[in-house]
Amino acid sequence: MENTKVCVTGGSSYLGSSLVKRLLEKGYSVHATLRNLGDPFKGGLLKGLPNAQERLRLFEADIYNPYEFEPAIQGCKYIFHLATPLQHEPKDTQFKNTSEAAVAGLNSIVRSCIKSGTVKRLIYTASVEAAAPIKDSGNGFQKYMDESCWTPLNLLYPLANQTLMLRYIASRICMWAMGLLISQIASDERSYQMLRFLEDLLGKVPIVHIEDVCEAHILCIGKPCISGRFLCTSAYLSSAKIASHWKKYHPDIRIAEEFVEDLGREIVWGSTKLEKIGFEYKFDAKVILDETLKWAQKMGEFGSSQEIIVSK
Repeated sequence: MENTKVCVTGGSSYLGSSLVKRLLEKGYSVHATLRNLGDPFKGGLLKGLPNAQERLRLFEADIYNPYEFEPAIQGCKYIFHLATPLQHEPKDTQFKNTSEAAVAGLNSIVRSCIKSGTVKRLIYTASVEAAAPIKDSGNGFQKYMDESCWTPLNLLYPLANQTLMLRYIASRICMWAMGLLISQIASDERSYQMLRFLEDLLGKVPIVHIEDVCEAHILCIGKPCISGRFLCTSAYLSSAKIASHWKKYHPDIRIAEEFVEDLGREIVWGSTKLEKIGFEYKFDAKVILDETLKWAQKMGEFGSSQEIIVSK
């Protein structure tokens, strides 16, 4: 892997920075993009990673100006495209919305990859909301959730005004994603409604550990003959099942009745594409949920109203 150059767009995001860290550990030379090189927190985070001084180069690029990614792509063999627009100001851009900006950005990055003459594979990480087992009619769910599932176009979401926030939560920020998983314990109505929105869109809630996500990305550049779409999740749980986990393994936790809704959906996770190319998940649902609980306790998410004891 020495001297193998890869590019990670959106390198300062939670997933992006985690992937950059893992790539550097494995010996890759990394080009990482961020919207503002002058941001001391985001830039400092990446520059402070082990091996960054020797093998990390930062580039400034904004998805609203997709041509800016070309210098970062030049000379790279593999591209991980994670950057996505999160906030949209119609008056300041040619694009109507974030979706239009994301598509235009991806098209431009594909052209830059072809132009480079060095890129062998582009891996595009999409939002969790792109894959839903909802029937094409928009009414009801299919029996299985796998790579054949696509969220119907122009679907009217039950909480349509939450769509941007879902993309923000699912694709970028660790704190918000973890906040959803502990919303029942914390009696956080807003976060619980976001959890339920995710469940209503996807049938159940897919969860996966960040380390497994990074390893899956890296595996996909090491396989010479793969293509297509891969779903990455180690567990597919209903919100009621998440509540059951807290009650079973942490009996001292109190959850109000209004935060437990058993919808009785019998949707089965059917995706095995990653496993078929040799991937193994290292973290199961129990580990992910218990680590989330420890994080919440450390961050003081429960206040004084809920005393949580997490065994080590």
